[in-house]
Amino acid sequence: MADLAHASVAELARALAAREVSAVELARMFLGRMDARRDLNAFLDVRPDVTLAQAGAADQRRARGEATALTGVPIAHKDIFVTRDFRSTASSRILEGYMSPFDATVVDNLGRAGMVTLGKLNCDEFAMGSSNENSAYGNVLNPWDPKAVPGGSSGGSSAAVAARIAPVATATDTGGSIREPAAFTGITGTKPTYGRPSRWGMIAFASSLDTAGLMTQSAEDAALVFNEMLGFDPKDSTSVDRPAEDYTRGLGSGVKGLKIGVPKEFFGAGLQPDVEAAVRSALDEYRKLGAELVEVSLPNAELGIPVYYVVAPAECSSNLSRFDGVRYGHRAKDYGDLADMIKKSRAEGFGPEPKRRILIGTYVLSHGYYDAYYLKAQQVRRLIADEFQRAFRQCDVIAGPVTTSVAFGFGEKAADPVAMYMADLYTVPGSLAGVPSMSIPCGFGTGPVNGRRPVGLQLIANYFDEARMLGVAHAYQQATDWHRLVPPGA
Repeated sequence: MADLAHASVAELARALAAREVSAVELARMFLGRMDARRDLNAFLDVRPDVTLAQAGAADQRRARGEATALTGVPIAHKDIFVTRDFRSTASSRILEGYMSPFDATVVDNLGRAGMVTLGKLNCDEFAMGSSNENSAYGNVLNPWDPKAVPGGSSGGSSAAVAARIAPVATATDTGGSIREPAAFTGITGTKPTYGRPSRWGMIAFASSLDTAGLMTQSAEDAALVFNEMLGFDPKDSTSVDRPAEDYTRGLGSGVKGLKIGVPKEFFGAGLQPDVEAAVRSALDEYRKLGAELVEVSLPNAELGIPVYYVVAPAECSSNLSRFDGVRYGHRAKDYGDLADMIKKSRAEGFGPEPKRRILIGTYVLSHGYYDAYYLKAQQVRRLIADEFQRAFRQCDVIAGPVTTSVAFGFGEKAADPVAMYMADLYTVPGSLAGVPSMSIPCGFGTGPVNGRRPVGLQLIANYFDEARMLGVAHAYQQATDWHRLVPPGA
């Protein structure tokens, strides 16, 4: 059992299939590991009785010969996905204690495959943030360095997988909320094409950007879970109707003869030398494996941050208007009339970052400013998407840094929202374009502090080319062992 604590999804699946371990035994082991690492504050809601009941059902399913490849494998869910048996709060006071009557489609799909839910994971409030310092329920700690942020918004997901208290976790990415925390914690974080995973049952932040994805140890694990997680959902108006596919099909393809595009704009001012060195070393490894590095250009990528922080808040101001204290969630205790109740409930329920983005979004959508800000931002967004298409005519995948630096310390950027937003410099362009992208661990920073903080390599593929992207990541992970390293004490 001790060996299974650090096992990948693929290894756990094989152990379950060979009857070397039961789903109940695995669930008990991970529940124990979660309890031992409460200091990380990764989980918001854990219900052992629910988890063990699901595990028992998985064992019965396997005994009947009805198991899938993932039946009995434990998983944890970011608190953005609504769940029937666990609280769903989006890490916000305004939804404190909320119990959904249904499961999000992503949760339902994985449940149908027989995966066992370990609990709900902490995150930035309504998935708004790059550090997990915006949760109403406290900071998540980085398992590699408790003084460093785990990244956001999916900080609970990244910390749980990095500390091996969950073998896989769902996450969401609106502007980098999978890739950045994955880079900061030394794990594999994968965002598929926008529209490939269902958004139904995801608590919305920005509807044209929100994308469900995964935190895993490896690209192989992500491919296995995507096989069950992704697919068309008629309940989601943004879901893409495409046939099911096998995301593991590219894992053995290698990279010999592959053209990897390297955007020159991703290696400019602001990129820290230790991050650049680790990323360049990873690119050299690809060259040794037979890939060709090709310089590409994304000239409007630098406009990604201002565009994103117009579009995303605009959509957030609309989506969060539904939380008013009337139907569910937090309601102020003392108020005069209905209008006063709504104002006080929202003022008390939302934290500083959602309030900031609601105000910005309302402003850019207001009369006289819509054309100047929102419409213009959408036009530039189209230019960025078109630039990716031109780049993909020169290469098969794009590679570069995920972030400008390794994980920063708690409080370092909290007083400067713009500095915090700049953490998403290299992830936002791919989000605006809606293309699949991922982060894989490729080394560490340098020096007494940064030397224990991981660095991530970003891979970006064309629309619906997840299988190739995962194959490119897998080739690197077959040649290196960065993804197998675990934090001290894990």
